[in-house]
Amino acid sequence: MNDLALPRPAETVASPVAAAPPRRRSLAYLQAAPLALVFLVFLVVPLVLTGIVSLWEYNEYEIIPAATLQNYADVFDGCLSADLCTTLRTYLSTVKFVALTLAITLPLGFSIAYFLAFHIRSDTVRMGLFLLCTIPFWTSNVIRMISWIPLLGRNGLVNDTLRALGLIREPIEGLLYSDFSVVLAFVHLDTVFMIVPIFNSLARIDRRLIEAARDCGASSAQILWNVVLPLAKPGIAIGSIFVVTLVMGDFVTVGVMGGQQIASVGKVIQVQMAYLQFPAAAANAMVLLAAVLMMILGLTRMIDLRREL
Repeated sequence: MNDLALPRPAETVASPVAAAPPRRRSLAYLQAAPLALVFLVFLVVPLVLTGIVSLWEYNEYEIIPAATLQNYADVFDGCLSADLCTTLRTYLSTVKFVALTLAITLPLGFSIAYFLAFHIRSDTVRMGLFLLCTIPFWTSNVIRMISWIPLLGRNGLVNDTLRALGLIREPIEGLLYSDFSVVLAFVHLDTVFMIVPIFNSLARIDRRLIEAARDCGASSAQILWNVVLPLAKPGIAIGSIFVVTLVMGDFVTVGVMGGQQIASVGKVIQVQMAYLQFPAAAANAMVLLAAVLMMILGLTRMIDLRREL
């Protein structure tokens, strides 16, 4: 009786399927390498250099490459006293702009995204409306902010129209170079960054879920609250992160629309760089980075973006 010779374990031919995962991993690393290189060169290296410069000493004449924490001590100078220090007052002013901008851009961006996702049936019309949203980005932010001055100035269109209608006798001074004008400019500039991620989340909602909820007798408000909003949370979180990061580091909008009279963290850093106080500006930038990361961490605590996306 001939026995069939079974291959020994050492003689077993390696399966192509078993050999595929290492090659796939290598290919994945190779595909991610260009983006990782860009990330390293344009984000990690500048952050490391900024952190190093923040530890250097400086005076009126020179910058000294010597390790010191004095720049960070200067940032928080007086913050342990009973009165609010300059840094805390500046951060409170900036966070106020963040909160007001979020409070306006979130409902506005959600409303526009909801309209585009659920009420516009034609893809051509939807893309045309998106194009209208992006047309302002073809011009400089400064140009778009300056365009508000003829409208909001003391003798601008708004004041002239209100006086012509007999609603006011004297021009309203707070329309320009005030907190109102700064928040208005932020809303103008940043609303589109709230619209796009929310629209992306709403467009991915299975319409059968809404039909099922409607068949079960849910009202439009109940569908919005119990179906649409929970599924739109990733877009809301991402849009909020965009707005927070843009407003926290902005100094051009505050300077132009605030008439160089309103303080913000970005404005402080810009002034320090203008006076060549690079170590102090770097220390402020690192503190700002930490503050922004804590705010982003707070937003991501409300939703697990990795699970939702």
